[in-house]
Amino acid sequence: MSAQAPRFNARLAQTDADLRAAQRLRYDVFVRELGGGGPLVDHGNALEKDRFDPFFDHLLLFDEARAGMVIGVYRVLPGDRAAAAGGFYSESEYDLDPLRRTGRSLLELGRSCLHPQYRGGTAMFHLWQALADYVADHRIEILFGVASFPGTDVRALAHPLSHLHYRHGVPEALKVRSRNFQPMALLPEAEVDRKRAMIDTPALIKAYLRLGGGVGDGAYVDHGFNTTDVCLVIDTEQMNERQKSIYTKGLAG
Repeated sequence: MSAQAPRFNARLAQTDADLRAAQRLRYDVFVRELGGGGPLVDHGNALEKDRFDPFFDHLLLFDEARAGMVIGVYRVLPGDRAAAAGGFYSESEYDLDPLRRTGRSLLELGRSCLHPQYRGGTAMFHLWQALADYVADHRIEILFGVASFPGTDVRALAHPLSHLHYRHGVPEALKVRSRNFQPMALLPEAEVDRKRAMIDTPALIKAYLRLGGGVGDGAYVDHGFNTTDVCLVIDTEQMNERQKSIYTKGLAG
């Protein structure tokens, strides 16, 4: 990283060039780093993209100290735009009818990633703060989206998946269910090593849990993207004061 301290700035993508910058970072993270793929991935131009991109808003985090380099992205879709997109992205993996039946305002989150040189610092704080502003501006009540564990070997994920199942399930009224159901209770609860489970849980999932988020019913093994996914749901009305403070001030990964 440059010796000059980062100067973060976050805003929505406004141009095709902005969107390509987001897709380029996504390619570096999801394709080169994690081994993912997809039918619309542009390997020649190193762009990770799909058919949903034109319908989503794309939150971009820039480091102005590095000539405005895009170092973080978040893809978001308000519920009132889902029909135009042919449904939510998560819909191919999870039955989202429980969320729709609430009649409340929804926001799908996805494709969140940071440049590797900015992980573990304050960059995620700034990206999350931009997301919190977006949620407030659009009066969102329920946030949701798939979040991923690297790899498709569920046996290697037995402790974190079991821990999420037993300790962090969402209320029944919000319990979305995996369409290609992979049980998460892979171990009896008494055999789950909680410390190991948390170490093996990606930072983004732990961040959602700190906000009071929970997981739906079952995981989804995404062989095309080389991940094991869970669906996280956050009901903003159910946040306690500590969680609301984290949410409104930003959240470090």
